[in-house]
Amino acid sequence: MGENRLSNPAPLGLMGFGMTTVLLNLHNAGFFGLGSMILAMGICYGGLAQVIAGILEFKKGNTFGTTAFTSYGLFWISLVMLLLIPQIKFGADPLWKGPSKLAMAAYLFMWGLFTFYLFIGTLKLNKALQVIFLTLTVLFWLLALADATGSASIKILAGYEGIFCGFSAIYLACAEVLNEVYGRTVLPIGPVK
Repeated sequence: MGENRLSNPAPLGLMGFGMTTVLLNLHNAGFFGLGSMILAMGICYGGLAQVIAGILEFKKGNTFGTTAFTSYGLFWISLVMLLLIPQIKFGADPLWKGPSKLAMAAYLFMWGLFTFYLFIGTLKLNKALQVIFLTLTVLFWLLALADATGSASIKILAGYEGIFCGFSAIYLACAEVLNEVYGRTVLPIGPVK
């Protein structure tokens, strides 16, 4: 019997996260409005692809990958729902109105706190993951601050920082695929501790 070797699901999750993060933060930086393209990416690639990657990481026994990919996949789905639910008219029930700026700040702050604890976990992993999780922590907290203060400048700053964060994830996804395909380091990811 041959060895049952599973492929690495991380590049799928990283690309789902990275591409969706770049696109949303191009919006946050002011390049274009929020529309169906970002919402579709949030549900399908940022959301569904990351949940799938998280389930596959579970199969491989990777607690960090399971927790990160599944959680961020569900983050994207919940964010899209936060944006879409208020657009659906269920009568005058205030439950269906959109979150206040303070509520969104709390939501984003908690995701930043979750990301910070995962960043602590990356200190035992490679440098590329450390960059992704540190910049994602900063992104969530900048977005929370922008909502709490109403500052358009902070939101634009967060947009640029988020573009960097998203491209960092895309870089790691590409590195993991190319390094495996070529059997050598094509794109460095930093030492694994």
